[in-house]
Amino acid sequence: MKTLIVIPARYASSRFPAKPLAQITGPDGAKTLVQRAWAAGMAAGQMIGAQVVVATDDARIAAHVQGFGGAVVMTSAQAQNGTERCAEVAAAMGDFDVIVNLQGDAPLTPPWFTLDLVAAMAQGGCDVATPVLCCDGAMRAALIADRAAGRVGGTTAVFAADGAALYFSKEVIPFCAQNFAPADPTPVFHHVGLYAYRAGALRDYPRWPIGPLEAREGLEQLRFLEQGRRVHCVQVQARAHQFWEVNNPEDIPIVEAMIAHNAGLA
Repeated sequence: MKTLIVIPARYASSRFPAKPLAQITGPDGAKTLVQRAWAAGMAAGQMIGAQVVVATDDARIAAHVQGFGGAVVMTSAQAQNGTERCAEVAAAMGDFDVIVNLQGDAPLTPPWFTLDLVAAMAQGGCDVATPVLCCDGAMRAALIADRAAGRVGGTTAVFAADGAALYFSKEVIPFCAQNFAPADPTPVFHHVGLYAYRAGALRDYPRWPIGPLEAREGLEQLRFLEQGRRVHCVQVQARAHQFWEVNNPEDIPIVEAMIAHNAGLA
């Protein structure tokens, strides 16, 4: 399938302004968040033969990306979220079977997550696919700690036996009376900020109104569910790699430590 990987990068984040240009230090030195996301996109693109572009409405981000050799597509400031930005890029760039949205704040996304998504799309039966990662104790504790501190952090997902998404939330779901107990056996799935869309589903998305659930949670994928569209959750494996997203400034040292850990696995 002809595949395009789009990395949405927005300057005016309410929780973390100028986030794509934040410096993230690893064993390879200091690089910006968007540069590390670009590297993640390129690693996936090489595995599946996909083209990679950064989508932004900000000239500062565009100039920076072009400065390190990345490709940029300018999108409108009216885009409500990354999915709408991807829809603009897909419309401007022509005919692709699958468009992958690799979040600009998720530089730790390993390439096999994208490979697994594209494989799920090739099997048919869904217009949108997204990965979910079963939390280990440390990840679940980190999600709960964010909520206890009043921070909007990672997203969790619940889904049916056939993989059809039931709901996504910034809260830690499913609820369990023992949710804060170290030995809680309830599985919690961290939703990874990565999507694969068929071109038709992506074309329809900007035409739909923002529903109450999307507005409440601030999660773009809920628009598909509110329109009765299936979102297929693909369970992925970490393979000992650590994963986290940069949602807040406090996440930078966490991600830096994980970059160092993941580099030691190579």
